[in-house]
Amino acid sequence: MDLSSFRDNSQNFTLKSVVPEVTLNEPCCVGIDEAGRGPVLGPMVYGICYFPLSKSEEVKNLGVADSKTLTEEQREELFKIIDENKEFIGWATDILSPNYLSNSMLRRTKYSLNEISHDTAIGLINLLLSNGINVHEIYVDTVGVAEKYQDKLQKIFPGIKITVAPKADAKFPVVSAASICAKVARDRILKEWKYPENVEFHNDHGSGYPSDPTTKKWLTDSVDKVFGFPQLVRFSWSTCNNILDNKAVEVHWDDADNDEDSPPPGTASITSFFAPKKDSFVCQRHQFFRDCHLEPVDSF
Repeated sequence: MDLSSFRDNSQNFTLKSVVPEVTLNEPCCVGIDEAGRGPVLGPMVYGICYFPLSKSEEVKNLGVADSKTLTEEQREELFKIIDENKEFIGWATDILSPNYLSNSMLRRTKYSLNEISHDTAIGLINLLLSNGINVHEIYVDTVGVAEKYQDKLQKIFPGIKITVAPKADAKFPVVSAASICAKVARDRILKEWKYPENVEFHNDHGSGYPSDPTTKKWLTDSVDKVFGFPQLVRFSWSTCNNILDNKAVEVHWDDADNDEDSPPPGTASITSFFAPKKDSFVCQRHQFFRDCHLEPVDSF
């Protein structure tokens, strides 16, 4: 899995294998699963895997299992096996950036994580169909109510047998394989994450889940009082909102119709953030100002 072309962490990215020629002719089964739905850190990755129905027993014998039951080393080894059998197994991953997830969930017209998940799965199915894969059966790990999700997919793809089930990654080898592809991609992205902010952050951020004390500490230590969190963070999560309330500078938005209203007592003026401090601590200028070639001025 070559992630060298995935350079912009703020953008979504689709990575796929070479299409096995046999999958263009023989009827294929397809599995879909995700990795990283719940964490407050890093992308959510959707994986899709496919192979001819005639190879189902052979794939089962490869030992694929639900990625959550495997160690990182076991997942890497199984992905290597999946990738080595490229003559009949194909896969693709859709990497959804933390920025995209948070911006989608906070936009004026609400776009829930469930809707994002559904649309991503639909997009991956369409990717296979556009590449000529002979899709015959699809198995999906459910998001939301399985019956409603299955009915939704069946209406979009009426000529294909579709099964949506909870814990599908533990029931169907093709979904297990998709789960491994998604989890391996997410693990590698987190390991190789390049911070576009050009600020050094320590790598001990725990599991990335909001309930993890190590993750909470990393979030608290990494917040900028003006610009918030680095792009690794899904800032729409409630954990982030609580930290911003406690650690970030309070922002007062003046109502355009009430220009004469004065800000609440104790509200700092915008110019105070650019004034030199009395102590000897030198605050590093944020990357935003360097990127925009902005310099402080004393007079006009």
